[in-house]
Amino acid sequence: MATSDWLETDIARHIWATKYRYQPHGQAGEAGIEASWRRIAEALSAPEADASHWCTRFQKALKGFRFLPGGRIQAGAGTDRDVTLFNCFVMGVVEDDMACIFNHLKEAALTMQRGGGIGCDFSTLRPAGTVAHGSGTIASGPVSFMRIWDSMCATILSTGARRGAMMATLRCDHPDIETFIDTKSQAGELTRFNVSVQVTDAFMEAVENNADWALVFPEEALDGPAEGTCVYRQWTGQQQPVPCRILRWVPARELWERIMRATYNYAEPGVLFVDRVNHWNNLGDREHITATNPCGEIPLPPYGACDLGSINLTCFVRAPFTKHARLDWQGLEAITATATRMLDNVIDVSRFPLPQQAERVRGDRRIGLGITGLGDALIMLGLHYASDDARATAAKVMRTICLSAYGTSVDLARTKGAFLQFHAPAYLARPFVQGLPDDIRDGIARHGMRNSHLIAIAPSGTISLLAGNISSGIEPVYQFRQQRWVLDAEARRQSFELTDYAYRLWRQRHPDAMLPAYFVDALQVEPEAHLAMEAALQPWVDNAISKTINVPQAYSFEAFRDLYKRAYALGLKGCTTYRVNAVRGAVLTPSGEASGGDSDPQPEPHCCNVEREAD
Repeated sequence: MATSDWLETDIARHIWATKYRYQPHGQAGEAGIEASWRRIAEALSAPEADASHWCTRFQKALKGFRFLPGGRIQAGAGTDRDVTLFNCFVMGVVEDDMACIFNHLKEAALTMQRGGGIGCDFSTLRPAGTVAHGSGTIASGPVSFMRIWDSMCATILSTGARRGAMMATLRCDHPDIETFIDTKSQAGELTRFNVSVQVTDAFMEAVENNADWALVFPEEALDGPAEGTCVYRQWTGQQQPVPCRILRWVPARELWERIMRATYNYAEPGVLFVDRVNHWNNLGDREHITATNPCGEIPLPPYGACDLGSINLTCFVRAPFTKHARLDWQGLEAITATATRMLDNVIDVSRFPLPQQAERVRGDRRIGLGITGLGDALIMLGLHYASDDARATAAKVMRTICLSAYGTSVDLARTKGAFLQFHAPAYLARPFVQGLPDDIRDGIARHGMRNSHLIAIAPSGTISLLAGNISSGIEPVYQFRQQRWVLDAEARRQSFELTDYAYRLWRQRHPDAMLPAYFVDALQVEPEAHLAMEAALQPWVDNAISKTINVPQAYSFEAFRDLYKRAYALGLKGCTTYRVNAVRGAVLTPSGEASGGDSDPQPEPHCCNVEREAD
């Protein structure tokens, strides 16, 4: 098998060969990455009236890894494989009924079998020990059913060597919330799940005021007479607030402390600031979101899906490592327009595991265009990741991409039609859309929008390795040299020595020189600076951002606890941290001059590890 010069590293060649190379049964298969780019471009240009023209444009965008479609697109577009091109889905509302629960388990299994990760809100399931209204059965609680999902995921690998990935969320006022918070404290427990607590503004206010917090469940689902006060709550799966029985009270600060202790010690649960998610949702007038895809960059309604792709910023740095280093802003605008069109076409050519998913996706045409390689691009520009200049540059990048994507979507609506659910007055009234420039808002009013949402920043772990081990997503470089353990096609662990892309370029030019001060890795960046970078980009992201706040092992719990309050104060939609611990393990091991550490294999990682890989 011949490979292309574009695949510069051993791990890039391995990833292409095991994950993205198309090899029909009994045939030779693609000879190199250029053949993969051609296949993807031909598939995504099929919906166009001038398919030949757009195929050429799409192939140019893919060449050299300038635009990196999500992993499911790269693996499945233009093949005869019965897979979906969407990375992840949020599943339907799990009704509190045994037949319905296992029907949703079946739907999740079918989705994962076709290549999609899933997110699921388990808040609709009765708390453990309660008696069901009518049947008299005693509930085992949401966490017990999560274990069934976890076992299913262990059995069904999504495709090839790709691990199945899932996200579970639970309301902060669900009576089983403490069990949910503590569930990842044991090694081997729910390892295919990420877990996040749905944190409301009311709960954060109760924490601030040191108030008691009511744990509740819908009255109609519980047996026996109400023994306490009922309150009205907007519950998962309900169109309007419903009466909920208060089952007990807990001090809000004690519950917050429990979340923070678990996260500090075991890296989970994360928090999803669910009211903020819904406030900024472009379709918040007609849908209520309570779950996200496995890595959190796409909050989605029931049966929603994420259609992902990342612009490789390292390809747009001119004169790197010099005093003339700069970004190609026109090139960024142009690649954004092409990438937006490509992701929109994914919706028209993809298969869907379930008809409900097809209906939802074709109704709102959500896409999630983001960036990767930010950490390396900043280094190539001579900017320290934690500096004001770095944040200002990154924010300008996201503004450029956001406005170009929205302008492209308006133009696509003019020529191809707006998304089916589009209603101009409601859409233009949404907070994110109100913050767009007047010319874009005028275009929306005249022509509509092709896509309800456009921007999301995914972790892009695997596709960034394919592109030469560029830094992933908006993370700083994790380590400049490291050992990485991955699964091969037979699910066997294999080790690779990695060198960061920007570090490699620098060493080619300066083999013996000391690294400049702007060469910093993730643990050299203060946690507050991680948060500040995410906050700088959030105003230009209509979906969300997958960002791991890397925390040194010696970081005090008192300082750690304040990070999450700071994330809330900064207006973020959620927060996830990673502090090295014995339970979670890692897939990355320092190597060479950067570490001097050992290279023994680490424990098998959870579905989304320190790099939050889901592609």
